[in-house]
Amino acid sequence: MGMSIDNVRGLVMAVSSSIFIGSSFIIKKKGLKKAGATGTRAGQGGHSYLYEPWWWAGMITMIVGEIANFAAYAYAPAVLVTPLGALSIIFSAVLAHFILEERLHIFGVLGCALCVVGSTTIVLHAPQERNIESVKEVWQLATEPGFLAYTLLILILVAVLIFRYVPRYGQTHLIVYVGICSLMGSLTVMGVKAVGIALKLSFSGMNQFKYYETWVFTFVVTFCCLLQVNYLNKALDTFNTAVISPVYYVMFTTFTIIASMIMFKEWDSQAAADIATELCGFVTILAGTFLLHKTKDMGKSPSVRSPVFTSPDLNPTPDSK
Repeated sequence: MGMSIDNVRGLVMAVSSSIFIGSSFIIKKKGLKKAGATGTRAGQGGHSYLYEPWWWAGMITMIVGEIANFAAYAYAPAVLVTPLGALSIIFSAVLAHFILEERLHIFGVLGCALCVVGSTTIVLHAPQERNIESVKEVWQLATEPGFLAYTLLILILVAVLIFRYVPRYGQTHLIVYVGICSLMGSLTVMGVKAVGIALKLSFSGMNQFKYYETWVFTFVVTFCCLLQVNYLNKALDTFNTAVISPVYYVMFTTFTIIASMIMFKEWDSQAAADIATELCGFVTILAGTFLLHKTKDMGKSPSVRSPVFTSPDLNPTPDSK
């Protein structure tokens, strides 16, 4: 089964989005480091980064990427769009090596390659976009008991993380900040898809902004995005960018695919072989991100002599022991 025109459009926009978002991680991290040198760090509750031009440049880059991502969800199913975020891992990891001096080892490249292979597998077997003619149809899907239960569970988990675990483990356990961003991100994507569909239909002559449901989805997107930006800033300022990107990607993709399956029931129209192949592709992505995480510090050890990118002043010499 070939890809539809809408799926191709979504694919192109998703790839463009990954390039911009992957770059924005590095630009924002550079701004956060500069701001932290002169004021209270974001990881400690400071907001001095708001006065840093580099941080704003990163935000603008991320906004451009998110707009492209926003458009991608309007044309293609989340199962196709979300896995392509693996490309942002590659861009952020490589740029982090050159700009932030967070070294990328040979196994890091292998991890990135696995992410790309897994994403490609999912893209080739992704379901076609569901034909929706009104935002009211999306509202009906969002208010079904299954998705309402999922939403309630996500909100409870996020509240527990924010009020119980952030004060205790936020500075030492990456999973706390990233977990908040990922959980809320799955709701953000569902809202983005709804608003994107409303915009697409409105541009085609069927105004969807006359319905209150469109504005509810817009409010959900705004609230979730603000919460995500806040805790993503804390994560970037506290932990290694090359680790944040893959871990965030895995968690965000997992919860988004689960939310999409519950709300849009995208697997209902697919054969078992296609679903199995998509799951294999996702496992490949998990393997790649796990490899990136486990080998993140290999380039820092003097005993390791095979980094992908080397600098003469960083290579150990035979006499240095």
